[in-house]
Amino acid sequence: MADISGRTGFLWGRIIMAKQINVFFVTLVLLIGVCVLFFVFDAEYLSKRIHWMVPVVAGVLLTFTLLFLFRTSFSDPGILPRATGDEALFNDRGADNNVDYTQNTGNFRNPPRTKDVVVNGQTVKLKYCFTCKIFRPPRASHCSMCDNCIERFDHHCPWVGNCVGKRNYRYFYLMIVTITVLLHLYPRF
Repeated sequence: MADISGRTGFLWGRIIMAKQINVFFVTLVLLIGVCVLFFVFDAEYLSKRIHWMVPVVAGVLLTFTLLFLFRTSFSDPGILPRATGDEALFNDRGADNNVDYTQNTGNFRNPPRTKDVVVNGQTVKLKYCFTCKIFRPPRASHCSMCDNCIERFDHHCPWVGNCVGKRNYRYFYLMIVTITVLLHLYPRF
């Protein structure tokens, strides 16, 4: 199995989240707290004065917002596996074909910071990550909070307690959209 251990929590092999989860719980309390205040104080008034569907729509939007929040928070953002011991040794030794990697001679050069690779006739520049000991694909970056390289890294979001990358970007975007629509339902005084 590939090594994707950084400072990322794995629960039962299905939930991936950064170790700094305190802000995630603040996000939950704020989101649920504001919605509880809405349902306690405003929902009855709005259902009588505007339309009875306003609280129903707010409840549905809250459900979808929480669903997308949990999906963003607990899913793999696109963690790239770290190099195995042999791969790391191969990269650290400078990728010389004539070197016996089982011998620990100690004289090796640092790996190059970039490597040009031809993909479908196009030259692509890969950057080397000294922490993960891999050449990262384009748009991948190393997250200092999670200590992992993330494919199509957008940012580390402390509000969801996870990085936003290739595999959870759509859920993050849908969470932002549903939160925006949900906040526009609340009356402005």
